Amino acid sequence: MERTGSGSRALFPKGPSFTVDDFSNKDFIVRDFIDELAESAVSFNRRSGPALQAFDPKPLIRTFENALQGLGNLSEELQAKESDLLSQARRAESQHDQTIDTLGRKLDQSIDQFEALDLTLNNPAGNERGSRGEAGGNIAVQIGEKLEELDRKRRRALDANFLIQCWLQVSETGELTLLQDIQRQGGSENKVRCAVIAHQLMRISQRLDPTSWGHTNGLYRNGNTNGDSGDERRYNTREILEKFCETLEQDLLKQFNNSYRKQNFDDMKECAKVLYDFNGGASVIAVFVNQHQFFIDRDQLITDEVAMDGETWDQLADPDSEPPGIEPSLQSLIDEVKIVMQEESFIIKRAFPYYETVLIKFIQRVFQQSIQQRLEMVLEKANTISSLAFLRSLHSSRSYIGALVEDLKSHGLTEHPEPCSPQISQTLDQQMEELFVPYIVGNSYIEREKKSLEELFNSLLFKYNIYHSRRKKAPTGFMASLAQQTNQLMASAKDAYLERLESADLTPTQKAMMLRVAGVQETDKNKNDIEVSESEGVLSTAVAKRMLTWLAESVRRTLELGSQNDTPKDVAILLNLLLANMGQVYVETALEAALEKATSQENAKVEPDLGYLPSVRPAVTISSMMDRFINMVLIRLAESNTTVRRSMEAQAKMGIESIEKKAGSIMKSTVDVIVNWVSKSLAQQKKLDFLPKDELSIIESLQTPTCNSICVFLSKGTRLIGQAVDGANLEVFSSELALEIQRLLFEHFKKFKVNATGGLMVTKDIAKYVATLKEWPLSKDVEAAVELLTEIGYLFIIGPEALRERSRNLATGSAGGSGAAKKLVKADFKAFIQSRDDARTVGVQSVLSSL
Repeated sequence: MERTGSGSRALFPKGPSFTVDDFSNKDFIVRDFIDELAESAVSFNRRSGPALQAFDPKPLIRTFENALQGLGNLSEELQAKESDLLSQARRAESQHDQTIDTLGRKLDQSIDQFEALDLTLNNPAGNERGSRGEAGGNIAVQIGEKLEELDRKRRRALDANFLIQCWLQVSETGELTLLQDIQRQGGSENKVRCAVIAHQLMRISQRLDPTSWGHTNGLYRNGNTNGDSGDERRYNTREILEKFCETLEQDLLKQFNNSYRKQNFDDMKECAKVLYDFNGGASVIAVFVNQHQFFIDRDQLITDEVAMDGETWDQLADPDSEPPGIEPSLQSLIDEVKIVMQEESFIIKRAFPYYETVLIKFIQRVFQQSIQQRLEMVLEKANTISSLAFLRSLHSSRSYIGALVEDLKSHGLTEHPEPCSPQISQTLDQQMEELFVPYIVGNSYIEREKKSLEELFNSLLFKYNIYHSRRKKAPTGFMASLAQQTNQLMASAKDAYLERLESADLTPTQKAMMLRVAGVQETDKNKNDIEVSESEGVLSTAVAKRMLTWLAESVRRTLELGSQNDTPKDVAILLNLLLANMGQVYVETALEAALEKATSQENAKVEPDLGYLPSVRPAVTISSMMDRFINMVLIRLAESNTTVRRSMEAQAKMGIESIEKKAGSIMKSTVDVIVNWVSKSLAQQKKLDFLPKDELSIIESLQTPTCNSICVFLSKGTRLIGQAVDGANLEVFSSELALEIQRLLFEHFKKFKVNATGGLMVTKDIAKYVATLKEWPLSKDVEAAVELLTEIGYLFIIGPEALRERSRNLATGSAGGSGAAKKLVKADFKAFIQSRDDARTVGVQSVLSSL
């Protein structure tokens, strides 16, 4: 907007002037525009200076009217321009539509012309357009196929011509310059062509030059051999061609090696492809595998000694130590194999078109050369340590190599990141199996396990067997015949241990281990005459746990090393070993010793020694441990073979029942020993013990000497019996023994005359007997029967009226208190009353007569 540039403002200023450009400016703001209009309309009093006057709206009105008029003029101008532009747009749109119609007609004409040409080519006979699909085919395609066929024939003709030229050259001049020129040109196609032509020339040589192959070929024509012109042969085409093929192959191999060093995988693949035509790629595979840096480095290290130190070998031979794992040098080799296989599989896939074949050869070389040689060295070294060290090394090596195979399968090798192909997986499994076949074929492995366990068990039980072999046996009798088989097993185990110690093939480490396990010193000259203590002939659950731990480790190795089909038979062998050593030699020997001691004291003249009873408890515990191990581990592993499993179940049942039967015989014999001794002690009771003449002796003595000795004996037996059995077994045993003693006491007190003072002594004796018997865990019926003994004491001290009252509560039945009766029967009541010294008095007789 323009303003007057004079220094003084006019009284009636001109209206503002503006153009369209003022409004099209992007900096235009409506508010600023209005403010400028208002400012231009404000007038000032020149005499009063800047002092404000009263507001006068007229200048503003005139200014805004002029501005509004200017805006109206601009609006009209813009409306005219808009109408002009709309007219131009309609004319351009109409012209565009005409152009589109013209182009559409031309396109339709082109399509019609193309279809007409196509119809002419496909239906030269002039048929209708709808029958084009029934024509003999696309002429253009047929022409193309014919051209391609002609080109192939032309190529074949050129190749045949070149082949004939090469044959004439080699047969007439003894040279192959044409092939050599192609070879010098380089390139994959030229190399392949050289290889193909060389092989074709070899076949031609066999046909047309049979003499160079050492035989004649074909029929005679006009006196000449087929293909022979009659002239003397000048060149040996076979030798020339073979020499050329060999040179070509060597050049290709050299080029392959150079490319391998430069990591030029494309060129390596070209060379490998050409060499595949010579001998199936055998030469290039051999070069790639044999010259691999891994085998060169490992061949230099193959003579290194096994790296494990002496302490680790001792740990490996110690059955009570955890196996230390795989030998370090073998572990290092396997770890390196894993890395090399993963890296080289990447190279093999890029360098060989037949990469699976190359990878299989590489795997075979790694396993059959590097791993197998180191594995043999480790196992040979372990075998010089001990049989257990050999088995543990074999197991750890198999586990580690198995983990290597699984890692390679999951990695995928040439198929990474996908899993290995079935062929590669099969090769890996086959190579691992072939590594260990010499050690696990047939029964060789399980026999090693059996031999190792027998050596350990014989060593552990050596002193135990010596102790029991020196034990005094019963001279003859039924028990001696029962123990004969166990004694034979024990003697054979002891002899086997001594023979093994003297064996020439026993290694120093294994001998030291056997001596340590047996607790024998090397300085002992005659091992059969060493001193053994009584504690070394006692059963121990700790010993049984060691045996089961060794067996469990052996079972684990058998599962991982043995064949799955042979597992039932293998665990059956281990079961027999367990039953023979732990069941018969260890547990049954101790039970037989206890049974012999028990039976020998059934009619003893001195107080029996029940010290054999504590051996029953560990025997039962060990048999329970053994039974649980058999059922939870061994028999479950034989479930795949029903016949073997049933046989194992029968053997285990027979072995456990034999132990339980001998333990039961010991407890039964113990009852007889105690009852017989109590009976013999009761027989020592004096006739006058219950007929004292003065009451002072009754007051001074609490019980009779017989009662005291029997109760002391029974108290000792109570402690030992508690160490033998517990729980329900203890209650059954105690109840049976208490009933037998109650029966003896019942009959015992019928044999003696008792006066009034002696009745007090009887009461004290019976109270002592009852208190002693009630220390045992008895059933309710047996406890009631024992309490019945107290009634006997009362019968000797109460008067006739009290007797009469008690006679009214008698039970019916036969005499004798052998059963678990809760009341006295009339016959027993009468027998006890008749034993009173006042039985002939009127009052007592009236009671007897009332019965």
